[in-house]
Amino acid sequence: MTVLATPTRASSWPPSDRPAEEPPHRKPRRGWWHLALVPVAMLFATPFVQMFLTSLTPESEINRFPVRFFPSSLTLDGYAKLFRDTDVLLWTGNTVLVSLVAVGSHLVLCSLAGYGFARLKFPGRNVGFFMIIATIMIPTQLLMVPTYVMFARVGIIDTLAAAMVPWLASVFGIFLMRQFFLSLPVELEEAALLDGCSRFTTFWRIILPLARPALATLAIFTLLSSWNDLVWPLIAINDPSAFTLQLGITNFQGARRTDWSLLMASNVVATLPLIIFFVFAQKQFIATMSFTGVKG
Repeated sequence: MTVLATPTRASSWPPSDRPAEEPPHRKPRRGWWHLALVPVAMLFATPFVQMFLTSLTPESEINRFPVRFFPSSLTLDGYAKLFRDTDVLLWTGNTVLVSLVAVGSHLVLCSLAGYGFARLKFPGRNVGFFMIIATIMIPTQLLMVPTYVMFARVGIIDTLAAAMVPWLASVFGIFLMRQFFLSLPVELEEAALLDGCSRFTTFWRIILPLARPALATLAIFTLLSSWNDLVWPLIAINDPSAFTLQLGITNFQGARRTDWSLLMASNVVATLPLIIFFVFAQKQFIATMSFTGVKG
């Protein structure tokens, strides 16, 4: 007796050349805990909103008690006094120049040094890297006096170069780039060297494009640190024409009574470029934070 097999729905004959249909993508579920981010975000944004509103508050209303969060009227007198009585545009230009030099030199020098310690073999490599890392344990305050004496002998005190030179490279940048280069497979470089590429060509065309997450991390932290630096420029610069933004605001405010509208307006001007930078680079910033928390 012959038993005939009945075809099921899962099989078909002859086989079809059409690819199997993929299941529809499911939208990610957003947990209720995301609602907790709203009050947390409002909590962190409150000081910035208060700073902005205070910069638009009339002077007669700022010192009134009880304090009002929202002013009854808005005015631009604080910004008018800031641009009329101070050299805020000059300070901002100096700060932008210092930050650009700091970010550019960090990306070049720290990546070269990190690649050298990660891939090149030379006598004393491990000892030299350990000595560089050991300098992190030295307090910054102990380095200010010898650095000031050295800069004075070179002749760059009271110039904008005194604010730039300390930001040419950093131990953190060298360490970050070295650790990232160690995570890359060596086979990529070996294949490039076998194809006739030089060591520098391999680094420039193959390794450096792969290091964009590490370079973005280094650029973001260097920009934030160099833009907000105050202590060292306060010691090394006394010439008003070489003031950075933070130093100029501090000196101007310290020489006069506390004008809160002008002070808050200057803080808004000092903070606004970083906020604009974050708005345009927030995706890269989030990827940077993810990169710093994932090993390899």
